[in-house]
Amino acid sequence: MKILFDHPSPFLLAHGGFQTQIEQTKNALEEIGVEVEHLRWWDARQRGDLIHFFSAPSQSYLNLARAVRLPVVNTTLFTETCNRSDAKLRRQGFLVRVILSLPFGEGIKQQLTWGAYKGCAHNVVTLAAEKFVLETVYGIAPSAISIVPYGLSEIFLRAGRGDRSKNYLISTGTITERKNCIELAEMAKAAKVPILFVGKPYHPDDAYWRKFERRIDGQWVQYHSHVESEEEMVGLLKASRGYVLFSRHENWCLSAHEAAACGLPLLVPDQKWSRERFGGLVSYFRGFDTNDNVQILKQFYDRCPSLPPPPVKFYQWKDAAQQLKTIYEAVLSVSR
Repeated sequence: MKILFDHPSPFLLAHGGFQTQIEQTKNALEEIGVEVEHLRWWDARQRGDLIHFFSAPSQSYLNLARAVRLPVVNTTLFTETCNRSDAKLRRQGFLVRVILSLPFGEGIKQQLTWGAYKGCAHNVVTLAAEKFVLETVYGIAPSAISIVPYGLSEIFLRAGRGDRSKNYLISTGTITERKNCIELAEMAKAAKVPILFVGKPYHPDDAYWRKFERRIDGQWVQYHSHVESEEEMVGLLKASRGYVLFSRHENWCLSAHEAAACGLPLLVPDQKWSRERFGGLVSYFRGFDTNDNVQILKQFYDRCPSLPPPPVKFYQWKDAAQQLKTIYEAVLSVSR
């Protein structure tokens, strides 16, 4: 069985959790004996049994794959969508059904990704909240969806608790609008709570990064550039007082799980993804546009020494790989 990985977002253009997911999944599949190659668009002689497409493929892509009897398994990160209210998702689903049922506009419909999920042999997500999106908005049968969790590298799983000796909270991730880094930096100054931001922008000349950079004062807003070494990241996490995230949209959030595995209490946005993963075991911000969050941040900082990390279940990437292998085998058994 040879699996071909494909996706539309070159890593040189945008780093982050999407890249980590693909790289770690490929490595784990290979470790359990599954042959995996990245689809080489220039190589007409490349062969495989199944495409695992990360993101939503176009309808024309699926049509071509179907013509050569190459089933497509899809993984889409419904990062923003999965955190919408159930009522909004039902309204969105109604609108999708109405538009797709119109007897005209086939050219436009072909360009939309709305029909892609039904055209795939199977859909893989990480959360029940994302499964709800596929069922409610796109009408995908539950039997055509599997929930496969993200894993953690062994170094995080073995990390244990650190001494939490530093006086700052830590926030890790790309310095970009979605992560609300500037807003969190302003809260840190207002609450007089030191936060160490660890990450990098998508580009050093990015306008958002320049605005964030001006807020770094070495006291309340501290900065450490993105680290490639997992060992270094573990060290930074274990030394920190606690972990804080103010991102507007997440689905699983590897960074939060890495922090929890390193023994840190968490302060995160109150959204579907965080409630599903952490329930009442962490602290929560109150929305995004309230002054209450400054006090919440201060209270969390003061309480951190007595707060435990959330005792949630962590997964290895091999756990995800084993589930994916079973999915691939089931899809291939039907398609043959």
